[in-house]
Amino acid sequence: MVGGLIMNIVLENERKNGYAEGESVSGQVIVEVLEDTHVLGLYLYARGGAFASFTMTREGEGVECLNKEITLLAVSTGETHMFTAGSHTLPFRLQLPDGPLVTSFTGRYGRVQYQLTAVLERPLVPKYSVDCELRITSRIDVNSPPLLSPVERSKEKMVGCWLCTSGPISLSAKIGRKGYCNGEAIPIYAEIENGSSRLVVPKAAIFQIQSFIVHGKMKTHRQMLAKVRGNHIASGSTETWSGKMLKIPPVTPTIADCHIIRVEYVLAVYIHIPGTKKLIVELPLVIGTVPFNGFLYRNSTATSQFTVDMSWLALTLPEQPEAPPNYADIVSEEDLSWRAPLDINQSDLIEGLHYPPFSVIQEFRFQPPPLYSEVDPHADSHSTIQRTATFILEG
Repeated sequence: MVGGLIMNIVLENERKNGYAEGESVSGQVIVEVLEDTHVLGLYLYARGGAFASFTMTREGEGVECLNKEITLLAVSTGETHMFTAGSHTLPFRLQLPDGPLVTSFTGRYGRVQYQLTAVLERPLVPKYSVDCELRITSRIDVNSPPLLSPVERSKEKMVGCWLCTSGPISLSAKIGRKGYCNGEAIPIYAEIENGSSRLVVPKAAIFQIQSFIVHGKMKTHRQMLAKVRGNHIASGSTETWSGKMLKIPPVTPTIADCHIIRVEYVLAVYIHIPGTKKLIVELPLVIGTVPFNGFLYRNSTATSQFTVDMSWLALTLPEQPEAPPNYADIVSEEDLSWRAPLDINQSDLIEGLHYPPFSVIQEFRFQPPPLYSEVDPHADSHSTIQRTATFILEG
């Protein structure tokens, strides 16, 4: 309390991630006075922007992103307004601009910061002001077509020197889309082939890359946010990742709309090789704010994503499956007469219910069913019995 006066700014509709461009900020400025106080005016300012500096001093470069003013209380020249002793509430509503607002951020060499400032003017005394942080999160929809496209990279490295080469190590990595949000887990698909004589270890990590530009000079800061590792791969062996999960921790969304501060992300899949540099492929990521709606397969990348998800099927099935036997060869004349009851052993039936169905599917993959005829060749032998056989083919 200063001079018998307390003033606060209270935001009413602030969400967890703050506000986005085009939204309205509503709240109240609450003024408490111990005694009657003459007031000349009360104003609310919304200001903010980006600032970057490579030194501890204030020398650097800045960009203004927001500068708005709201008059909450004003009086005519030569007059004053009386605040009686007690609490006084003045509501406000501030409309943020529709244009892009850079996301609030604090990094190694700079920051993006916004604040509300309430200023109270009184006769014969200095202005009284109070600040309140205004958190901004720019809207990034990961469902936009560019962010739904899969990302894939491949690289190969020859291990050893020119006198004692041991062999190549190849790495291919892919993710189903480029855009993700905080808290999502990224399925990673990768194939690693170790043709060297060394024992190697595959790993994956999410990196944040901060870039700061001050008077034409740039500095970057790179930090690891999350990681996962695979199994050791012996010489002459391979390993396949069929959707290994790596969860995104709470991070600042991608910042790409500010010319002095940028925040970018990459998913690095790399091979740790003893005695030499890592083999690395980097897949660009965009961390957004509007979550994935689940309709990835409706766009043009559906075929590519499905191929990745179902690649294990081709590895388990024979390349040239045999055709099924002729129907007449497996059904006896006695069974075709429809008169003799089928001789089914109860124990065989129970065993068949528990038999792994996939082993049967492999043998007859993509082969046609037995021939079907609309004319019953045994119509006379069972004129009094009608049976219907229904075949449901799922493709």
